This record gives sequence, C-alpha cells and structure tokens, in this order.
Amino acid sequence: MKIAPRDIRGAFFANMPDTEIQEPDTETRLKEAQKLVQAGQLDAARAAVEEILAGEPRSRDALYLKAVVLRFQGKQEDALEALDAIKAVAPEFGRAHQEEGHIHYRAGRIDQALNAYRRACHFNPSLTASWDRQAELFQRVGNQAEARKCAEQVRWLKQLPPPVLAAMNHIHEGRLIKAEEMCRAFLQHNPKHVDAMRMLADIGARLNVMEDAAFLLESAVAFEPEHVSARLEYIQILRKQQRYEAALEQAQTLYERNPEDPVFQSNLAIESMHNNRFERAFELFDKVLEKQPGDPTTLTSRGHALKTFGKHDDAVESYRRAYRSMPEHGDAWFGLANLKTYRFTDDEVALMKREEASDRLSYNSRAQVCFSLGKAFEDRKEYEEAFEYYRRGNELKRVQSRYDADQMTEEFAAQREICNAELVEKQGGKGFEAPDPIFIVGLPRAGSTLLEQIIASHSQVDGTLELPNILSLAHRLRRRKQVTDESQYPQILHELTAEQLREFGEKFIEDTRIHRADAPFFIDKMPNNFRHIALIKLILPNAKIIDARREPMACCFSGFKQLFAEGQEFTYGLEQVGRYYHDYVHLMRHWHEVLPGQILHVQYEDVVSDTEAQVRRILDFLGLPFEESCIEFHKTERVVRTASSEQVRQPINTRGLEAWKPFEPWLDPLKLALGDVREDYKR
Repeated sequence: MKIAPRDIRGAFFANMPDTEIQEPDTETRLKEAQKLVQAGQLDAARAAVEEILAGEPRSRDALYLKAVVLRFQGKQEDALEALDAIKAVAPEFGRAHQEEGHIHYRAGRIDQALNAYRRACHFNPSLTASWDRQAELFQRVGNQAEARKCAEQVRWLKQLPPPVLAAMNHIHEGRLIKAEEMCRAFLQHNPKHVDAMRMLADIGARLNVMEDAAFLLESAVAFEPEHVSARLEYIQILRKQQRYEAALEQAQTLYERNPEDPVFQSNLAIESMHNNRFERAFELFDKVLEKQPGDPTTLTSRGHALKTFGKHDDAVESYRRAYRSMPEHGDAWFGLANLKTYRFTDDEVALMKREEASDRLSYNSRAQVCFSLGKAFEDRKEYEEAFEYYRRGNELKRVQSRYDADQMTEEFAAQREICNAELVEKQGGKGFEAPDPIFIVGLPRAGSTLLEQIIASHSQVDGTLELPNILSLAHRLRRRKQVTDESQYPQILHELTAEQLREFGEKFIEDTRIHRADAPFFIDKMPNNFRHIALIKLILPNAKIIDARREPMACCFSGFKQLFAEGQEFTYGLEQVGRYYHDYVHLMRHWHEVLPGQILHVQYEDVVSDTEAQVRRILDFLGLPFEESCIEFHKTERVVRTASSEQVRQPINTRGLEAWKPFEPWLDPLKLALGDVREDYKR
C-alpha cells in the first residue's frame, strides 16, 4: 500500500522528531526508514523499523515510526499497541500521545482524541498540531472557552522563531544537549529574547543548575515586566531555591496586577504559606474556592498548608474534598497517604483501585495513587498486594528518571580519592569561622527529621529546612559552561584560595540567614550533603555534622515506599536504593577517617531505645547544655515540611523499626545490593 508523498509530508514529516543520540548505525537506519515513509514505501519502511526493533526493542523513535507507519497502513489497533509499547519505555513522549490522538480523531472518538491531545500538550507544549486539533474539537463540542485557549497557544507557538520552537521541542523530548546548543546560539544574536531565555532556564532547572536558571528568568522579567509566564516560572525557580521572600515579592507583583485572577491568587497563597503567613494563605485559597468551589489543585494546596501548620483534621478534610471533586487527582490521594497517620476507608480504597485501573489518570497521578494504595494495603496488613502497588509506583517513577547508579558510584569514589587527608591538611582551617551551622546528613527516611525536631527544640537552635545551598555551591564549582563539559569538582577543592574558601563560607551564612530566627545556631538537614562533607568543612571549619543512620533494610525499604516530591531518584528501585546505601556507608567511613572526631554518628535505633542518653550525647557534641524540651520534642510547635511532619509531632515509638519485615519475601534484590553493609553498617 502506498500513500502520496505529499500527504505523508503534510501529516507527519513537518513534526517528525530528530532521533536520539544513538549508535551511528541505528541513527542512519532510522533516517533511511523515514525516507521510505516519505516516499510512500510503507511496507519497506515497516520492515526496516522491525529490523531495528529486533536489536533494540525499547527504541523510542523506532517504536514511534512503527506506529506512524501502521496508522498510514490503516492498521489502527496495531498502531495503538505500538504506542502502548512507547509509553512503557517513554511515558512522557508527547508525540506518542499525539499519534494516539490522531488515531482516535480519524475514528471519530472525540473524547478519547481530546484526552490524548491534552496529554500530548502536557508532556510537550510545543506540539502545534495537538493544540490545533484541540481547538477544533472543543469548538465542535461547544466549549468555546477551551477552544479559545488552545487557539491562543497555537498563535503563540507560530510566532516563535523556528530555533526557539525547535529547542522547546528538544527539551520536552529529552534532548537537553541539543536544546542547550540551539538556545545559546540563538541568544548570541538575540540576547534579550525572553522566550529563548525561558527555554535555557528550563534546561538549567532540569539539570538542577538553579542559580543560572534564576539569573536568566530574573533578566527576562527585567526585559519584559509584563511577561506573565516568565514571572510565574521565576517564582517556581525561587521556590525551588527556597528563596521564599523573593518568590513572595514576585507573586505579590502579579497579584497586584489583577487581584481577582485565580492563578495570581493561588500563587500568592502558596508563597504566603512558604513564608509562614498562613492566615493570608488560607484567605487567598478561600478566595480561589469562592470562584472555583471544587478546584482540586487549590483544595490540595490548602491541605498541604494545613498539614504544614499542624492542622491534621482540617488537612484531611481538604484532601477529601479534592478527591471527591476529581477522583483522578492523584495529588489529593497522596496528600492523605503522606500524612502517614491517616487510614483509608474501604470506600476510598475501592475508589482508588477503580481509578488506577482506568485510563483517566495522568502518569504522575497514577504513580501517586499506586503509592497511596501501597500504604492502604500495608495498613491492612495485606503485604503482598501492598508490595505490588509500591512496585508499580516505583516502576512508573523509575521509567521517568534520569538517575544513573554507575555515575553516582563514580562520584562517591571521586570524593574518597580526591578529598583525602592531604586535602584536609592543605586547605583545612581557612574557611569562615562561624560556628552557627549544624548539618544533619544521611539518607532520607533515616531519622533526620526526628533529630532535627529534637535539636530544634533547644532554646539556642533554629530549625530551618533542607537547604539547597551546599548542593548549589557544588554545582557551581563544577564550572561547566555546558552540560557536556567535564566536571572540575571535587578536584578544584585543592586549588581554592583561603580567600575563596572564606567567602564561600560567609556567603552560606548570609544566604541562609533568611531561614533563621534569633538563635545562635541553626540546622541544615539536607540529607544529600553527606556527599559534600569535605566542601562543608573547608568553607565552614567550625560547623557541626551529624550523620543520621538507620538499619539498612529498614532505611532502604522506607525510602522505596516513599514517593518524594522531587529528587532522591535512587529510591525508585530495590537494587538502586541498596547500592546507594552501600556507597553511602563506605563514603561515611572515609569521612570519619580523614576528619576524625568531627562527625557524630547517631543511630536511629539507639535514639528510639534510649532517647535521653542519645539526646545528652548529641547536645554534648554540639556544646549545648541539656534542656528537657529536647526530650519532649513532640510538644515543640514549629513548621515541619518533610514527609515525617506528622510522625515527629508524636512521642517516640518503635513501630517503624521492623516495618520492612513483612515484605521480606520480596526484598532479595535489596539484600544483594547492600552487600557487606547489610550487617556491618554502624561504622
């Protein structure tokens, strides 16, 4: 069967993605197969694609080309099967959802086509064809407001310079290096083009280079103060940097532009919450809900604020209102699960199961519902079913992840090799002398929030947040101009001058002051800082460091069953989390060797079994007098933003010590990955 080449070009090749960076032979063969499709030689094209897939069955681009060929051949069901295969390996590949939309569109299935096109645009907003089709279909069903929104998006995309639109497409298809190259080349000749700056900032955010992303968006807002999208994205970056006052200022600017806009009200509410202005946040959430009474996003955000403020029952009711309004809103279900102390009803479990089995859930909502069902069945002691849902949720997150366990092992090895006793002797004592910071490091779910709550209950210590400053400094020290450049960190630590080390330490103290009250000491509990202990001690030689450690099976399984808001991607697989714990223990042994007596190892199980003795030991290490409030930490009223926020508001208990035991039949991969540290983890 042949189709006229011009028909194919119009329907397909105008939007054909570039192939991923692959082996040259595969790339060449894919291009040849594309040419066959363009020439209308569909049978030959399909044979060529099948040959590629025989060697690389998970090749996203080959599967996509196969689906297109099958659609052109009129084999719609086979095409849908090929698209399902793509979504299994690349669930956020927007073009796969667009192709699904085309199939349903041709079959006259309007609702299914609309849903597919919506998903396509969610995962890749540069897909003009999907926006265009949505505008047409919304117009057809009489939803004029949505039709106008989609048409406006089409107009905006079409006015973008082609290199910027292409870069946007590359970003959302995962080709960040190519996108970065295109953005930088375009900005060399158009240095004040706001949309190009937004694209480059997006790349920076995806690579966790937040300072560069913030600078780009700050400049974009300065160039075009009325550019709403740039300012909204700037707010998001400031929030990720935990620059909450600056984010609040930007949100206030938008709100003052139009105080009745629900988007501006919602953003100001969220930033007010992060600045502990809870009454203002609730007032604004209520304003949004007056206009949009069942808005699930607002109800869920309101639930998060109530949880953070310690209003458990009110948070529960807000989350429940959210899922009642939209059962497929996964964030509401996970909000309930993440309270840790909440128990789902039979009706709620049945509803979650129906939603998880349906095709209504977005990809992220499906992961959230899976983790929530895991929690629900674990509470019921139905462990096999609980593990199955935890496994599904982790698999969904792992497919999305860019985490590379081999690369992480290499980074740990570089820290051990380069940050040695020679470095400490050569560079030690040159940093900023402030004794203020107390770093609590380790793995997530190892008890760091408990230790923070205990120590922050002392009159001389402020609890803050998981501060990103050390991680950001490590990123800057890599000195990469582009993502392809070789990292100069941690080697560069040997070359820094005394002045630089002191300046870095002083900047840390100044930049974190915004999170403190009046106490002389403060806590930074970013767990991942254990990877940068040499950096910490070089810039802040008088900082105190506490290593919060937990028995490996308990710690790793607790991480495996926790859906993190962002980061901690090593937890989305039993082998990955076990390997990470193994490497962590070996790196901590190295730090204890090169920095003897400067790191306090606190074992979670010891804190549970003899709280007072461990509290006294910790306070002695910190040079602080004993205070009874540290024993009665659960009575301390303060904002807690981590997943353990509800647990640390209760007296200490032993319930979590062996919570992994009922799941042991399925944990062999974890045991193997832990290796020698499964038993020998306390040193």
